[in-house]
Amino acid sequence: MIQLRLAPLAALAVFLSHPAGAAEVDATASYILTLGGVNIAAMKVNLDDDGSRYTLDLSANVAGLGTLVASGTAKATSTGRSSGASLLAEEFDLETRANGESFTVDVSFAGRDVSAFKVTPPIVDNYDRVPLERRHLTGVGDFLSAFVLKGNGLDKSLCQRQARIFTGVERFNIAMSYAGDDEATSPRTGYQGPVVLCTVDYDPVSGHFTSSDITNYLADSDRIIIWYAPLGESGYFIPYRVLLGTNMGDLSMVLTNLSQ
Repeated sequence: MIQLRLAPLAALAVFLSHPAGAAEVDATASYILTLGGVNIAAMKVNLDDDGSRYTLDLSANVAGLGTLVASGTAKATSTGRSSGASLLAEEFDLETRANGESFTVDVSFAGRDVSAFKVTPPIVDNYDRVPLERRHLTGVGDFLSAFVLKGNGLDKSLCQRQARIFTGVERFNIAMSYAGDDEATSPRTGYQGPVVLCTVDYDPVSGHFTSSDITNYLADSDRIIIWYAPLGESGYFIPYRVLLGTNMGDLSMVLTNLSQ
């Protein structure tokens, strides 16, 4: 069973971005998540940025898929400063509910360092869990804001990124690379027009279980792709589509509606 505590991995599909000096933005993007062509979740993300501070809210209703994906809900929030060259998170919260059980994560940041974090219920440190070390909690950001991209346009520079991420449970690195340009044409989606493709490389550092099939698959995968689209004329960019190849079929998230 894929637990909803893994929701941050799915949330690759909901990262939003804007360049320095952009006007105030209040935008909501809706997405449909499918696994092997079957709808398993609906997700909505709101970005509220007044030019100095931001709030990024994610909510998802997961229908589930047999014994593969648990049904339930997930909510995540990232807040912090937005006036610099990139978003600087101060708080990250995650709550998932599935099978009558809840799972919460609360992380506080001071600059790029973790100042405190709490996981409820605590993760059991089995023999195959890679220990979190204090040095792993410096120079990091949360999952949502780490993927917020600031750039000067819809070009290859959007993809030339690296991030050191702490979810409250796991510490890993992400490297993005430019893969090409494309055109979104489907009238059934929330955007039609030019997009930029970015590939994503996942490198686990600590907090994960060495026996985890999902962790090992992601680390070996060369099919994690994000298609970025412009958010109108605001200077922001949002994912139009996210594709993750899995041994259960393609995990895909597509933009279905956009309001601002």
